[in-house]
Amino acid sequence: MASQIIYQFYAELSDYKPKLWRRFQVANNASMARLGYILMTMFEMKASHLFCFDVPFEENLKQGMIKRYSESGFLKGLIDDDFLSPGNKNWHIEIMDDDVKYYRRGLDEKLYDAVKSIVKHVVMNPEDCMVFSYDYGDNWKISITLEKIIKDNELPGKELPRVLEGEGFGIIENCGGTRGLDKLAKSFKKRKSSQYTKKCEWL
Repeated sequence: MASQIIYQFYAELSDYKPKLWRRFQVANNASMARLGYILMTMFEMKASHLFCFDVPFEENLKQGMIKRYSESGFLKGLIDDDFLSPGNKNWHIEIMDDDVKYYRRGLDEKLYDAVKSIVKHVVMNPEDCMVFSYDYGDNWKISITLEKIIKDNELPGKELPRVLEGEGFGIIENCGGTRGLDKLAKSFKKRKSSQYTKKCEWL
């Protein structure tokens, strides 16, 4: 069986306590769109809103990773020649349409299509990080760090993705983001209140 390259990630819901997190593995040749749907599944998101990834490309390189990028040949073919220009400081990745192309252009940001982008071409070294955003109204954000790159000759591809461990339930759609989720949690701890009754009916 051919060696399979596996990426192990740590993902945590930002701005929320107690920590709500997952440790999981995916094949490194998954698309960024697929990674987005994997994250949504793990955090109980219903995929009813837009999502995107923001990658601090320049900062990831500064953390001592430019050598690995160069050795892989990635810089020669898969990134535009202007990858070190001011326009490529950050990568913004989402499912593209004309509205996205028009509204998201910025001097320090390069746009990529999540369907066409591959995980191994976006993050390549342990400690590379990015942020996943879901539902731009509620503004859920999940910080993601690449922990390990593993070669496995035995694991069947159908076993991926897989969750290794985690803590906390997922989000609740349309509750107002992390503040709304916190209010819900507090209401359900008290149980005997008008807020608890209203929230039960709403859910």
